[in-house]
Amino acid sequence: MKKVIALGGSNSEKSINKILAVHAANMLEGIEVNVLDLNAYELPLYGIDIETRDGIPQNAHNLLNDIKESDGIVLSLAEHNGAYSTAFKNAFDWMSRIDNKLWSEKPMLLMATSPGARGGATVLEIAKGRFPFMGGNIVADLSFPLFFDNLKEGVVTDERLNKELKIVVGKLQKAL
Repeated sequence: MKKVIALGGSNSEKSINKILAVHAANMLEGIEVNVLDLNAYELPLYGIDIETRDGIPQNAHNLLNDIKESDGIVLSLAEHNGAYSTAFKNAFDWMSRIDNKLWSEKPMLLMATSPGARGGATVLEIAKGRFPFMGGNIVADLSFPLFFDNLKEGVVTDERLNKELKIVVGKLQKAL
């Protein structure tokens, strides 16, 4: 059975991006979903002095191994001041020190959500521009606006957005 990881790019215990990633991953048929939580991979703030002195932390290796052992990725990024969350960027930086092509060409559904109308569109564009250089095989992407209005009790309430979500999940399904 194929295995997909679902990851929210935030260390919030109530991450709406993790909720969205898990929701989307669970729409895949015949796929084992492995939900990852950045909090399970605690890492010091990346710095060359820390790396030189202490090496690369085991949690960076663990997270990268979980990515490499999957057949696909559902990732929803939190947007903090128009960019990645610090927790995600830090993990991304540590993993890139192990393997610059950290996404390993795994088919990826890349998303972002926020409580606002832009749905993390800025961080999504940053990732779409950067990830292909890092082994990212983005087969579909989606900005999911107004999270609290559009996803209630596990149901996407906006029909247009629900249709878009089904389309992008279908693209990942086909790529797997």
